[in-house]
Amino acid sequence: MNKVGFFRSIQLKFIIIYILLLILAVQVIGSFFTDRLEEELMDTFKASVTERVEMLSYNLEQAFTRERSEEDDNLEQEIQAIVDDVNTDNLATTIHVYDSQGSILGTNQLDGRADIGKKSTETNVKNTLLFDQSQKKMYFDPQTDSRVYVHVEPLIGTEGLSVGAVQFKASMEEVYNQIEEINNIFLQGSILAISISAILGILVARTITKPIKEMREQALIMSNGDFTQKLDVYGRDEIGQLAETFNDLNSRLKHSYATIEEERRKLSSVLSYMSDGVIATDQTGAVTLMNDAAARMIGANPDDVIGDDLIDVLNLEEKLVDITKLPDSGSMIIDFSDEETPFIIRANFSTVVDEEEEATGYITVISDVTEQEKIEQERRDFVSNVSHELRTPLTTMKSYLEALSDGAWENKEIAPRFLDVTQKETDRMIRMVNDLLQLSKMDSDELPMYKERTEFMDYVQQVLDRYEMNLPETITLERHIPKGKSFVWMDRDKITQVFDNVITNAFKYSPEGGKVRVNLEVRRHMVIVSIQDEGMGVPYDKLDKIFDRFYRADRARTRKLGGTGLGLAITKELVEAHHGKIWAQSKEGSGTTILFTLPLMGSKRGKGK
Repeated sequence: MNKVGFFRSIQLKFIIIYILLLILAVQVIGSFFTDRLEEELMDTFKASVTERVEMLSYNLEQAFTRERSEEDDNLEQEIQAIVDDVNTDNLATTIHVYDSQGSILGTNQLDGRADIGKKSTETNVKNTLLFDQSQKKMYFDPQTDSRVYVHVEPLIGTEGLSVGAVQFKASMEEVYNQIEEINNIFLQGSILAISISAILGILVARTITKPIKEMREQALIMSNGDFTQKLDVYGRDEIGQLAETFNDLNSRLKHSYATIEEERRKLSSVLSYMSDGVIATDQTGAVTLMNDAAARMIGANPDDVIGDDLIDVLNLEEKLVDITKLPDSGSMIIDFSDEETPFIIRANFSTVVDEEEEATGYITVISDVTEQEKIEQERRDFVSNVSHELRTPLTTMKSYLEALSDGAWENKEIAPRFLDVTQKETDRMIRMVNDLLQLSKMDSDELPMYKERTEFMDYVQQVLDRYEMNLPETITLERHIPKGKSFVWMDRDKITQVFDNVITNAFKYSPEGGKVRVNLEVRRHMVIVSIQDEGMGVPYDKLDKIFDRFYRADRARTRKLGGTGLGLAITKELVEAHHGKIWAQSKEGSGTTILFTLPLMGSKRGKGK
């Protein structure tokens, strides 16, 4: 967070508001004071002028109505004497006395004595003489560049008629000068008061903004996850209470943050160690979280897919285009297999809602179901194969038995052949059922094992000797067994069954005049047995399948030879039960080699036995 400058701070705003309010108050007070002062001075000035005019009018009216002797001064002289006696205290004050015809009879201006006897052209004088009413007005005199107040008063004779008028002109500049001087004094006082108030405002604003600034700094510290510091409480006012509340909030946030952090670590640990993948998205379907398990499953870096659309991440473009429909689908099987590796995942979808039941995001849990799907497919294939394998002999037996029932049993040539075929198919089904029971026991770990310490070279020689006694005339058995003694911990009957299954297959698939080679090789920790025939071979892409249940490279020939398709599957289970490994090598048209290993016994274990 950037530091707030002084000119953008709340402290300056407080100071500006404080000063503006003070200026506003001073302006209101000043305006009111100035207006009232001007009004009072103007009223006083006008009252003074009116008082002088009334006194002067009284003296002039007496002069106009007085009877004069020859020894007395004439009217003009007496009027001039009265005017000269008036003390105006202002050189700019002009007094004119007019007779009833508007002629000037006297003036206090020395330079205006030449105008005595002339008629006045001023409107206010004419109106006063005409209507016997006083005339008062203010105007600006451009000649003297001053504001002038004019008062014209009619002079009333004994009969109540106007015998003349007196005009009193007084400059008002002195009044306005006083007002201006007072305003200047008031302005200086206001500036001084505002300056002092500004200084006090800065100090007051600091007392308010300092705790707020500390709260801001504390909030910044808290935003970084540090809840160890506390605010100083400077008083019991609202700001002090706010600081106490802030400290209480700090304590609560510290506890809540610790709780959330603990839950986050728990959730992170759960997500990290989950075998299932978890993908979280927002309401638009953009990925916001992905754990490592999900990243490994879809083969993407969690950081790279943040923000990507879930539909694109899970390759659902062809299945679904609307993210809101995902939870309705419940779960979905998604195939991520390629040409070399099968990989199938199951995705379960759920919606995250808020208090108003509005969707705020989606959670997707994905799990690897490749093995489950493979097992399920194998189960379906197994059921299908068993059904197919049993249906063929049963159909054959049914056909022959129906033929016998229809009278073929009376035919001495056909009946024995039909019964022989039925007997062979029955034996074949019995062998198949026995093999299935054996596989079932091995799958459920119920097949008993009676292992013992066995010298493997002599054991193999004995097994091969048994085959030599019943060897077909068209097949040659070659053995390559090294000298010496090697001990194996094994069940003799089960390993004998392994040799029987492999060697019998080698005899079945070898052509006339072919050879079956049995080789033994002793290595450091194991013995390797290889049994090679010269049959038709198995294509390279089908080598891994020959150990699957009911798989036959040549189905027609296998059925003809009486095979059940379970021999090599049982062989693989038995070898693996002895902690060995079995595999095949073949080239189409050049025969097949079955190889398996068995672990050798250590010297200490051998002595113990």
